[in-house]
Amino acid sequence: MTYQEKKSIVSVISTILIFVSYCLYMYPRFPGGGLESIEAIRYWGTFVLFLTLFSIVAHIIISIIFNIVFRITTNEKEPTFADELDKLIELKAQRNSFFVFIIGFLIAMGSLVIFQPSHMMFIILITSGFISDVMGSVTKLYHYRRGV
Repeated sequence: MTYQEKKSIVSVISTILIFVSYCLYMYPRFPGGGLESIEAIRYWGTFVLFLTLFSIVAHIIISIIFNIVFRITTNEKEPTFADELDKLIELKAQRNSFFVFIIGFLIAMGSLVIFQPSHMMFIILITSGFISDVMGSVTKLYHYRRGV
């Protein structure tokens, strides 16, 4: 298995673990009362903002740990260059990831149009962000295994 394949697998697993652990941490903090209250809107805004920050920091730490463990176990360095295949796979992964997020964004905005509660929009946005992140990593893994 190549470095890129291992990195994609670690990325998928870490994304799932980060998202699930953060959701389990934040779920009990949902404010009581009406779903359309100011506290509920503040909760969802805080949820999205801190999920983004928590996810970035956790991915950086996991990437550093992965590179250290990879180097110790294989005595190889991380590849320092990206050839045309790497760039093409990265572009396809970004395309698929952005496509999933844009579809989720449109569905979230559509939920407001059909008079769904505002918390439904936040849930759809958060879920589409998570799925798009996983989709990008899975696309990379698929193309590194099967080719372009």
